[in-house]
Amino acid sequence: MTETQIRPRRSVLYVPAVNDRALAKIGQLSCDAVVIDLEDSVAPSEKVAARQKLAAIFAARPQRTEMVVRINALSGEWGADDLAAATACKPDAILLPKVDTARDVLEAGDLLDEADEDAAIALWAMVETPRGLMNSAAIAELGRDPASRLACFVAGTNDLAKETGALLTPDRRYFLPWLMQMVLAARAGGLDLIDGVYNDFRDAEGFSRECAEAANMGFDGKTLIHPAQIEVANAAFSPSEEALAEARAIVGAFALAENRDKGVIGLAGRMVERLHLAQAEKLLAKAAVIGA
Repeated sequence: MTETQIRPRRSVLYVPAVNDRALAKIGQLSCDAVVIDLEDSVAPSEKVAARQKLAAIFAARPQRTEMVVRINALSGEWGADDLAAATACKPDAILLPKVDTARDVLEAGDLLDEADEDAAIALWAMVETPRGLMNSAAIAELGRDPASRLACFVAGTNDLAKETGALLTPDRRYFLPWLMQMVLAARAGGLDLIDGVYNDFRDAEGFSRECAEAANMGFDGKTLIHPAQIEVANAAFSPSEEALAEARAIVGAFALAENRDKGVIGLAGRMVERLHLAQAEKLLAKAAVIGA
């Protein structure tokens, strides 16, 4: 994987489209991505006004930050107009809420094809309903087809808690099987995967712990509700110095003349295969992009 194919999504900040004060600060933030939200954080009476703000928001977009728009569901009252307005602004991606089946992604892609012929706009899918979770493998499989535009899964843990009645405890014990199911589906489909929000932005210790656990589970980043969470997320989902040193050692060992044609080598008392070389190269490429 080349550096140009890698886009860090360690910190993904939700910003309501109606929050002018928060929107004005986007260019000063160090988050990897911003989701301009037209859905949950916008009251029904403000939906139209929020949509009308998109053009001005994207006219002042920061170049180094991935810009995403979360629209309302296409099956509802506002979704189609949201999609049209968002597409006109040329965001990096459009986040689809409450995706239940692969058809939801395909229908959104069909609508995008009419207005975005060069396929520059990706689709992200929220996994936040029981049906969406049960169908996550089939939905993620679309990621293997570039024509589908699907690039990323986003866990909607608050909605899953609401829809299932499962208690969202600090250790997320009841959610761990579902979160790992998302990881498996996303990886099978070649998608990035972003963890759900941590609701108490004043609890820095709890947030840091949850970020570390999500990184260990295989998530690429975390959705955020407050700028104070950005630096912790960036650190948690960045390669550690220890991991980078190990990756460099693996790449260096396979580069030796005596190892170039070997499938397995010994390194510091460990058996190292070429699958470890691929992992090491990917980790180093990610670190290079983050550093840049």
